[in-house]
Amino acid sequence: MEPLRGRIRDYAWGSRTAIATLQGRPVPSAGPEAELWLGAHPGAPGLVDRPDGPASLADLVAAEPADWLGPEVTARYGDRLPFLLKVLAPEAPLSLQAHPDAEQARAGFAAEEAAGGDGPRNYVDPYHKPEMLVAASPFEALCGFRDPARSAEVLAAFGVAALDQVVAALRTGPAGLPDAVRTLLAWPYSERGKLLDAVRAADVPADFDASAGLLRRLAERYPEDPGVLVALLLNHVILAPGEAIWMPAGNLHAYLHGVGVEILAASDNVLRGGLTPKRVDVAELIRVLRFEVLDDPVFGAVPVAPGVVTWPVPIGDFALHGVRPTDDGPVRLDLPGPRVVLCWSGRIEARDERGAVVLGRGEAAVGPAGAGPLLLSGTGEAYVASVGTDEG
Repeated sequence: MEPLRGRIRDYAWGSRTAIATLQGRPVPSAGPEAELWLGAHPGAPGLVDRPDGPASLADLVAAEPADWLGPEVTARYGDRLPFLLKVLAPEAPLSLQAHPDAEQARAGFAAEEAAGGDGPRNYVDPYHKPEMLVAASPFEALCGFRDPARSAEVLAAFGVAALDQVVAALRTGPAGLPDAVRTLLAWPYSERGKLLDAVRAADVPADFDASAGLLRRLAERYPEDPGVLVALLLNHVILAPGEAIWMPAGNLHAYLHGVGVEILAASDNVLRGGLTPKRVDVAELIRVLRFEVLDDPVFGAVPVAPGVVTWPVPIGDFALHGVRPTDDGPVRLDLPGPRVVLCWSGRIEARDERGAVVLGRGEAAVGPAGAGPLLLSGTGEAYVASVGTDEG
């Protein structure tokens, strides 16, 4: 194992306290800190100290893929680390978004490359981006379409006649979701502010106070964005620490507030649907969305060994384990391929056949595939990212 220095992304929606507190730096930070990336994604690869200075983990993997990845990972995913571990700290809502599946990403990237790659792009790489988030604090999110009948009730409660067409589409069930979403996102620009003003001013029955409160919070930030209304078609959840949400391809979602640990396939393909000043390609978003009801998007950890839990997901690009070392000796994890360890609390020693690293809160380490079992000891809590065992 070797120390890994993550890279902070300073997106405007980030917290000025969460990541700085985790890493023991002065609070508040100089600017927003939205994400801490721990991996080899070319957008912000982690740094590994070497005798001649810091080295990009992406460069190390590219130079020695057989050692870092191992033959099985290389055969399945090529000469690249297929997962990315992040700490997310949204202080304000992220955009409504969805991600393509593997086939859509390959085809979309190839088409845009063939067209010259100029101008706005939907596909910046040829990879899919399924992701899972585990709450480290109470975490508020929108995740997946809820029962359209309930969404119809919510929109109808505002009593805005302009929404009657959308309500009618939702009352037909899941088959009406594409029309409802398309109608809202394609709302004439000149009429968007007027629509949202009418909805915000509506007096709704008490049963709909929660939805009205969410709408007004979002509309305060995005007063002319119809994505505010699309948000009301999704499950609104508040995760307790340790609970997770799984976002496969085509799942429309948005993070709203909290601190979480996210693991995802190493891609940056995002198709946005609102709550953002960035480009929204309605036609392409509609094409990749899965218009299916997600009844219960929240799930818990599954114990797999003393002091070890995991959050199972149906793909092989990544796996995440939560580890609390016990007094019975080191926790042993036999993981396929490379692994990244993030110490969340206390002091954790991460050891493999190449060596040991003692990690304090907010510190991370990385080890290659060929380094044997991972042994974790100490007092505290760690998250361990690796390649999964199920190809989905």
